[in-house]
Amino acid sequence: SLDAVLPPTWSHANPIDIIGDAPAERYGAALEALIADPGTDAVLVINCPTAITSSTTAAEAVIATTQAAGRVQRRQKPVLATWLGETAAEEARDRFAGAGIASFETPGEAVHGYMQLVQHARAQEQLMRVPPSQQAGLSPNREAAQHVIRTALGAQRKMLSEAEAKALLLAYRIPTVATHIARDVEAVRAAARQILADKRHVVVKILSDDITHKSDVGGVALDIVSEEDAGQAAAAMLRRLKRSHPKARIDGFTVQPMVTRRHAHELIIGMSEDATFGPLIMFGAGGTAVEVERDTALALPPLDLNLARDLIERTRIARRLAGYRDRPPAALDAIAETLVKVSQLVADHPEIRELDINPLIADEAGVVALDARVRIADETQEPRKPMALRPYPVEWEKVIGLPTLGPVLMRPIRPEDETLYHMFFKKVDMKDARLRFFQPVRDLSHEFLARLTQVDYAREIAFVALSDMNELLGVARFASDPDYEHAEFGVLVRSDLKGRGLGRELMQHLIAYARAEGLKELSGYVLAENTGMLRLADELGFVRHWADDDPALRKVVLRLAEDRSAAAAYRA
Repeated sequence: SLDAVLPPTWSHANPIDIIGDAPAERYGAALEALIADPGTDAVLVINCPTAITSSTTAAEAVIATTQAAGRVQRRQKPVLATWLGETAAEEARDRFAGAGIASFETPGEAVHGYMQLVQHARAQEQLMRVPPSQQAGLSPNREAAQHVIRTALGAQRKMLSEAEAKALLLAYRIPTVATHIARDVEAVRAAARQILADKRHVVVKILSDDITHKSDVGGVALDIVSEEDAGQAAAAMLRRLKRSHPKARIDGFTVQPMVTRRHAHELIIGMSEDATFGPLIMFGAGGTAVEVERDTALALPPLDLNLARDLIERTRIARRLAGYRDRPPAALDAIAETLVKVSQLVADHPEIRELDINPLIADEAGVVALDARVRIADETQEPRKPMALRPYPVEWEKVIGLPTLGPVLMRPIRPEDETLYHMFFKKVDMKDARLRFFQPVRDLSHEFLARLTQVDYAREIAFVALSDMNELLGVARFASDPDYEHAEFGVLVRSDLKGRGLGRELMQHLIAYARAEGLKELSGYVLAENTGMLRLADELGFVRHWADDDPALRKVVLRLAEDRSAAAAYRA
């Protein structure tokens, strides 16, 4: 196409040199061919002022070609312009501005501007991704974790012991190494004897809330092969610490099997509190050289598996984790799951103010946390800064029993529920879909379903009803105004399940949540022909109003009393 409109001496490569004597028509013809090329994503047109062709005339040709292409293209390709020169290009820039075409003074500025579009598109694509289902391996024992935290706070402690920190991780199914607590040197020998009965090596560490980094003070002994060596190592630690840290309170020692894996990588996963953004999750290269390596990246919790993988990819060690030479790839799924588990741990327990898992050993077989440090605080006395992103409200999961449906799980929607919607809509007839959305639903694209399943829990909520076979039976949702005082609701139940009380249960769950959130009003628009929904709204206490702009619509409004105890009682 370009050969047909350009001189034989054109560059035949990118960038395309249309030759300095190019008239305005050549600008338009070359641009038209490039826009039509499916291999072209964007075009930057550069003009240098010459005595042969007017810069303004060339700009008009670019504008006309771009506008003509925009009338026939479903999605217009970006066209950017750089007209070099000050006064010579001023009129051309004005023409571009009037036509809505981005114009830049230099090619570098134009490329930078285009990359803003690219980054925005990538961000939108990331937001639309559906994370893999993570229910099977990530069901934590929240009560066990809370017991560890309460016990430490009850003892007026702000640092968990190593054993307590590992118990916290185990409650969230993060693999750790078994740890024995020994209060004195003799107990160290006994613990080592027990471990060495079926392990080849043990590790002895000092146990003290006053010592954060044990390796820095000689508080870690590795590769111990006998109980005598374990006792000697513990005694030597006490002597060193008496000299270097005479005021440190020593609570004893920890003794554990030494984990040796040929292809292991040492990683760090942590959490810290930022004054502006609240809790942050950190990932990177770990071990004793973590401060020297400085290979870490940060992310806002809560994380899903996609976001966890993005966090991993933003570090240099990610390339090593992918494998090289004779070193096999590490279990990236296990690393990502561990990040998600730590994110959930932080979201569930606001008492946690600082957390370090270092090192987290990772290889092709999985991950193991060898050491952990956790700092806590009493949330009632020292509230933690809220998370920048509101986490999944797990406390609003509830199982109900319906006579004809059996046990039904009502829970907040999750992004991975998108896969359930395809089968759900197959069992919703066109009339019911029209009554819910006020128009026929024919588009079940990823973008449409992502808007339904990927919600911001700080501004909206959707509760799904699931059968014991994990089938989507119905959904109720609301979206609030910016002040989080008024919200508009919608509800949809499978057509074959209407009249069984499921819609009522979903609406009651939604209303209870709205009350607990402190909303003042819940409202919705209902077609006048949707008598079933209007009757249910009447029974739930909604008041009907005529819609001002459409006689076929009714607006139903429920004033919400600011009684959060009723919502709490319902949830219980």
